[in-house]
Amino acid sequence: MATERETAKDYVLKSARDNDVKFIRLWFSDILGNLKGVVITVEELSDALDNGVGFDGSSIQGFTRTNESDMVAMPDLNTFSILPWRPRENAVARLFCDILKPNGQPFEGDPRFVLKRNVENATKKGFTYYVGPELEYFYFNDQDSTVFFGSGGLF
Repeated sequence: MATERETAKDYVLKSARDNDVKFIRLWFSDILGNLKGVVITVEELSDALDNGVGFDGSSIQGFTRTNESDMVAMPDLNTFSILPWRPRENAVARLFCDILKPNGQPFEGDPRFVLKRNVENATKKGFTYYVGPELEYFYFNDQDSTVFFGSGGLF
């Protein structure tokens, strides 16, 4: 009988195949919340789902020093989504990733790991930990430019 992970992996691979996905963006954030990522082809997807994708952690601000720079972006199968703003032919999908050390242990500086650890700690103490995104928006002078309306800012 297939495990939950195997079933999820089969779903991701089938969805990618059925929707003509050509590229997959493996997304994660740095410690400041800035989106980072690695792009792989659909042919690399199965291996990436099993083993993750290695990258140089010292190139991500706040992650690691040069002598301890090997990191692994491990896709979270439950976050697979086809990007709706991309063309349907040769589509692009995304998966959010957990960041691991080469030995497979979670990287302590990964914001997803920090969040998971805090949710777990709060739950053990009987608390419910609510989390949500911070939505931001901007007003532009018109629909054809990126010139901000007015001169105000936050606060």
